[in-house]
Amino acid sequence: MTAGAPLTLDGRSHLSPGNSRGRVLVVGDVMTDVIVKPEGPLVRGSDRRAAIRHLPGGSGANQAAWLASFGVPVMLLAKVGLPDRDHLAATLQRRGITPVLAADAVLPTGSLVSIIDPDGQRSFFSDRGANTALLPGDLPAGLLDGVAFLHVSGYALFASPARETVLALMRQTADRGIALTIDPASAGFLQEVGATAFLNSTQGAAFCFANEDEATLLAATADPARQGAILARHYDHAVIKRGARGAEICSRDGMYQATLPAPPVEVVDTTGAGDAFLAAFVAAYLAGAPLDACLAKGITAGSQATTFLGGQPAF
Repeated sequence: MTAGAPLTLDGRSHLSPGNSRGRVLVVGDVMTDVIVKPEGPLVRGSDRRAAIRHLPGGSGANQAAWLASFGVPVMLLAKVGLPDRDHLAATLQRRGITPVLAADAVLPTGSLVSIIDPDGQRSFFSDRGANTALLPGDLPAGLLDGVAFLHVSGYALFASPARETVLALMRQTADRGIALTIDPASAGFLQEVGATAFLNSTQGAAFCFANEDEATLLAATADPARQGAILARHYDHAVIKRGARGAEICSRDGMYQATLPAPPVEVVDTTGAGDAFLAAFVAAYLAGAPLDACLAKGITAGSQATTFLGGQPAF
């Protein structure tokens, strides 16, 4: 599949409520998160006390961990630094994830530094490391056997050669009638790639899970009343996460639209909130829940994920 070539996937016919047979294959990053929560503003050239934690992260790994916590059989395809592969594979297995980890002998495992504001919002410094180097030869034979659907974190589509490898995998799943869900992942990286290129590469997916900033870029409008309908021209369902204001879903055929609020919580760290939302939504959908119930499950999980440091459920 060439970059920008559209998928031709009817997600409604292949990803139906209650389709819990088979596994979810998540493709995305494995990272080490360094989370920094300062006690006050940065002091240039001097010290500031802060809580600092080294935690497992990466959007793909977070999503897989949350899916496993909700009882969904899940595999994670990613690439890490060679010295870390066995340790990381064991960690993922303890979380109930089947790891499919390729190893790079040169590039390190990805890492991210997250600076947490007092209101829980984050600013990132990312070194994606080996995640960008996923090659066709890293995909084992039979990878798609028993897979119910493929979920792709947008991070996997932001750099070559991983982008081309994942686009080819997406084409294979479409040819085999396996549904696709997509998460745009990063407004910053999305802007670098371009909204049109991203939409062309992922259109036809059963679900697209975007946050408000990503929806603004992809729909080319800041009008929340229009974003869902515009995105639903490209995907069977567009789900837009709006933080403390909840979330909404809009279907391609215009027959279904719903908006639900988020519960009030004491926000500590918003890292992984969108990943928890996505996993809870998907788990509920595969269990046969109606879309409004899926949306409610996602909002609840995403809200709860903001009440502690880190992007994965407690283990």
